[in-house]
Amino acid sequence: MNRQQLIANIRSKRSFLCVGLDTDPLKLPKHLQGEDDAVFRFNCAIVDATAPFCVAYKPNLAFYEAAGPAGVEVYERTVAYIKSHYPDQFVIADAKRGDIGNTSSLYARAMFEGEHTADALTVAPYMGKDSVTPFLQYEDKWVVLLALTSNPGSHDFQMLEDAKGKCLFEHVLETSQQWGAGADRMMYVVGATQGKLFERVRKVAPDHFLLVPGVGAQGGSLDDVCHYGLNADCGLLVNSSRGIIFADSSEHFAEVAAEKAQELQQAMSRWV
Repeated sequence: MNRQQLIANIRSKRSFLCVGLDTDPLKLPKHLQGEDDAVFRFNCAIVDATAPFCVAYKPNLAFYEAAGPAGVEVYERTVAYIKSHYPDQFVIADAKRGDIGNTSSLYARAMFEGEHTADALTVAPYMGKDSVTPFLQYEDKWVVLLALTSNPGSHDFQMLEDAKGKCLFEHVLETSQQWGAGADRMMYVVGATQGKLFERVRKVAPDHFLLVPGVGAQGGSLDDVCHYGLNADCGLLVNSSRGIIFADSSEHFAEVAAEKAQELQQAMSRWV
């Protein structure tokens, strides 16, 4: 999916919601636990219920890889289900890959080659240009680079300042823009809990899309994100995972997920 298609979908749905498919088997509704193919059935029900209100899905690979080959297969089938039933949805594989160049090339091949693959992949920038550029070789795919994350430990390194007061996350934003992808194929992860720091992000990266986790269960403010982070093209994909997919543990879990997704969509609609 290209940038213009993503923007058009955001404007059509008046939503920039991304639903995180962090599907923990231990948190599934009781009536599904122990059933055959429970995680995939749960994912399909969530997708069917929330698709009218969101523009993207973000399966977190850790929740699938932890189950071994069978779990990876569920991830692949989930992506295929979204792509075949809801082709207007942008799919982000949240895997946070990044290694020396030849290893990253194999990670990129694993994530981006095949019949049904994600549109984007989260990538860690710490090892620099040669660890990221292999993912940028796929012209129809996006890299979502970690910049300023939502977790409490983000300040351990990302907020370290140089002699001129520039933070490490600002160096990441500046330097990565020299790697040739541009705003058409590179996004940045900026956590919703960072609030006013979105102003500093936008000074360095005014045109890029930002993937924003941390709204909902982590306590980030949607209004702050929009106030400081929106650009002319919206430029945001705001993710909610647990607050939607595990909002209810009864047989009505999908209906409640739809209600939670719609609540966020309606809150977003006044901004786009």
